[in-house]
Amino acid sequence: MISIDGLAVEFSGTTLFSDISFVINEKDRIALMGKNGAGKSTLLKILAGVRQPTRGKVSAPKDCVVAYLPQHLMTEDGRTVFAETAQAFAHLHEMEARIDALNKELETRTDYESDSYMALIEEVSALSEKFYSIDATNYEEDVEKSLLGLGFTREDFQRQTSDFSGGWRMRIELAKLLLRRPSIFLLDEPTNYLDADGRERLYNLIRRTSATVLVISHDRTLLNQLPAICELSSQGLTYYSGNYDFYKKQKTLQQNALTQQLEEKQKALRLARKVAREVEERKAKQNVRGEKNSIKKGIPRIMMGALKNNAENSSSRLSSIHAEKAEKLQTEMAGIKSLLSQTDKLKTDFNTSHLHTGKILITARNVNFHYPDHTASPVETPHTETAAKSLWASPLTFQLRSGDRLSLKGKNGSGKTTLLKLIMGELHPTDGVMERAGFTSVYLDQEYSLVRNERSVLQQAEAFNHRHLPEHEVKTILNRYLFPRDVWNKPCGKLSGGEKMRLSFCCLMIADNTPDMFILDEPTNNLDIESIEIITATIRDYAGTVIAISHDREFLKDTGIEREILLE
Repeated sequence: MISIDGLAVEFSGTTLFSDISFVINEKDRIALMGKNGAGKSTLLKILAGVRQPTRGKVSAPKDCVVAYLPQHLMTEDGRTVFAETAQAFAHLHEMEARIDALNKELETRTDYESDSYMALIEEVSALSEKFYSIDATNYEEDVEKSLLGLGFTREDFQRQTSDFSGGWRMRIELAKLLLRRPSIFLLDEPTNYLDADGRERLYNLIRRTSATVLVISHDRTLLNQLPAICELSSQGLTYYSGNYDFYKKQKTLQQNALTQQLEEKQKALRLARKVAREVEERKAKQNVRGEKNSIKKGIPRIMMGALKNNAENSSSRLSSIHAEKAEKLQTEMAGIKSLLSQTDKLKTDFNTSHLHTGKILITARNVNFHYPDHTASPVETPHTETAAKSLWASPLTFQLRSGDRLSLKGKNGSGKTTLLKLIMGELHPTDGVMERAGFTSVYLDQEYSLVRNERSVLQQAEAFNHRHLPEHEVKTILNRYLFPRDVWNKPCGKLSGGEKMRLSFCCLMIADNTPDMFILDEPTNNLDIESIEIITATIRDYAGTVIAISHDREFLKDTGIEREILLE
């Protein structure tokens, strides 16, 4: 269906990927995976036609309709939900306008035999054929069906898009894609922002569609529903014929094999160095012995020198052979290490909270909230409620103790982020009482705002050096968190989500200031599998209080977060 041949992307002297070739067949369902920064989103943009590669080409049938969902939402404010969704047909309006413009030009042309005139005829014919083959006569009805199928109500149709949370705006984008009746879906992290209901609707869409699907995702529930995985890395593109569980087993086997290879290379290196050392020692002893014997036997000085040179040359050749072998082994080991997972290296052991387990941190009694002047938060507005009403149908009453692990659940727009702000003391309830004990907290939001985009990596680390560690110690910690010398001056704004997450934990370790509470807002969004494993291990081993907004079932299970508050 789509053929990719020899794709390469280079910028500023750096190669992102090269020589990528594969075929996407009709009705394929493929997950595109890889580390943050491997070039997955760039590859998807090239397939969507919104970016050109440095080298290589993409071939697709003329009638192939591509529906591309970028990682960052493109929903515009200033339109109603219905009007924004109807933008799915904007290309038809553009096509119709182009046909009208071509026909008007043909009416005024008299050079009927010219090549340019014939080119116009061919273009208008091709466009007309394509335009009239698309049944858009009932587009209003199609828009309604699409929106209703994704959970909107008819009352929502005339509301402004700005009234809705990120999850509901993502549903608008999905509705627009469906209305295009695509041959292939290109989806970049489609579960970002979606609540549990939204995710289930997306899973069903992918299961039922007859279109081809290529999706970038680190949602392990979604990945397990896709029968094939392509992994993009510095080594190229590797195909796995199976879902995520199969892929994980294969990766484990590969990692074990690489670890064994590394151990064998390390043994061979130790042996090569030992032999080289023994050769040098033997050469030195022979030189001393040879001089003594030559004196005793009265060998002429010129002959003694010749024998000595021959012996030294022979020893040097032997020593050089082993030195070259050692150098080759070191190079091979470096290659193997680059392929091994870094998860174990990045284990972060935070100190235990200074608060005793069970200490009451938060007591909420009949708490509710509505925004001043009956103006709803632009991020959190219940789609079924008017802005004038309180966020929650039933006031919240709960208690949070030190060491608790709690998840906040609810549909997009149900007030989860608002509740976090109430817990942190950034907002105060408009109804009820929120009692807060003294505790420290770190809030890791979806944008990792702990990291300042205008700083370099090294400047960001130094900003948390409250202990006045020597510069070399700060740099050592940066290296431990996979920030080597060549990225120390890199602006934080150019880091991926996974890199910002690593840098956030790195800064907290430099500060050596373990919070009493970690507050996490969709912590696994935009992260690669390796980064997810790192944050999972960190939170699992952390002994303090954890509050998380997450629709990642695997993350909640693996970190032991079982208690929940359901917001309605």
